[in-house]
Amino acid sequence: MLNQKVLDEIVTKVNELLAQSPVKDVEKNLRVMLSGMFTRLDLVTRDEFEVQQEVLKRTREKLTMLEARIAGLENPTKSDSLDTPVETLDDLTETE
Repeated sequence: MLNQKVLDEIVTKVNELLAQSPVKDVEKNLRVMLSGMFTRLDLVTRDEFEVQQEVLKRTREKLTMLEARIAGLENPTKSDSLDTPVETLDDLTETE
């Protein structure tokens, strides 16, 4: 999840805080420090992640459907062409 550099930085900061501050100050400083680090990492909430996951799922389904439609239009099967009436030049020039 977090890279080694970030973890080392957290450990270093925690050790520095523990060495020079009372417990309440450590707690307060740790919260501020972790909050800042998480902000820099540009993390999203679980809810935001799940919403985007659902959007991606619907997009993939739509893409699959559109790819199948395009493939059908590009490569019509023989059964499709037999079912479709074919107009000839005579049919187009007939007048009633």
